[in-house]
Amino acid sequence: MPSLDLLATFMEIYRAGSLSAAAQRMGLTQPAVTGQLARLEEQIGELLFVRSRQGVAPTPRAAALATRVSLHLDALRDVLGSTEAEPALRGTVRMGGAAEAMTIRVLPALASLSGRGLSLHMTLGLAQDLLGELAEGRLDLVVSAIRPKHRAILAVPLVDEEFLLVGAPATARTIDADRLRTAPADALAALPLVAYAEELPIVRRYWRSEFGHRPTNPVAILVPDLRAVLAAVAAGAGISVLPRYLAEPALAAGDVVQLHHPEVPPLNTLYLATRRGTPANPALTVVRDRLIDAATEWGGL
Repeated sequence: MPSLDLLATFMEIYRAGSLSAAAQRMGLTQPAVTGQLARLEEQIGELLFVRSRQGVAPTPRAAALATRVSLHLDALRDVLGSTEAEPALRGTVRMGGAAEAMTIRVLPALASLSGRGLSLHMTLGLAQDLLGELAEGRLDLVVSAIRPKHRAILAVPLVDEEFLLVGAPATARTIDADRLRTAPADALAALPLVAYAEELPIVRRYWRSEFGHRPTNPVAILVPDLRAVLAAVAAGAGISVLPRYLAEPALAAGDVVQLHHPEVPPLNTLYLATRRGTPANPALTVVRDRLIDAATEWGGL
């Protein structure tokens, strides 16, 4: 008979939809959760989840098992929860970051802390503006896409973003494949760009890194949200450069394709920034540590 610990881990995976999310909710490492699932599957003699880049999907056997055990496990948690609960957190942590990374990575990693009494106030915006608010004391922590230079700010590397040049499949078919291999910038020059801002910050960096100059392409759409950029690219409005973590589901679905494959992908480091010399704040420490732990499982973004 499977142990209660293995069944509890199974239910967390079933409800979270991914091994990493289940690990975060349980306060375990992902390898530990993977190992517990493997032991349960060995004891049952059947596969319980189908793995993919998007997470895990339960098999019919898993759905039947969840129906049988969920109510009993929840009842046990109610009885034992008071003796096993993590310590409560008091106060508010004011955070800032780019809308896309905060929505897709940061908020899911921190969501369970609200159950311990922590209040999170999020400000979404550009890194330079948010770092100014941090230095002036209006924010406690910023996930920054640029390295802070202000003396009042302490920053540690969190995770690297990997950038991909993408376009819709129909757009890709209009590009001369031989020319793309030998003179990629020329092969792409006539294609319109979809960009985050007028300065073409991400696109410009990619072009300079890979092609040695700024892009000369016409700009079709400017929209200050990378998720909207991805939607416009998938719809055929043009090409763009996006972080892998944002583009990967669309790549897997075939909505966009990677147009250029550099030997070393362009990277940008995200930093976790706080103010120097601030009084000890246990809640801020927990948030900071939770993000650092979560980033080890994100890998390159």
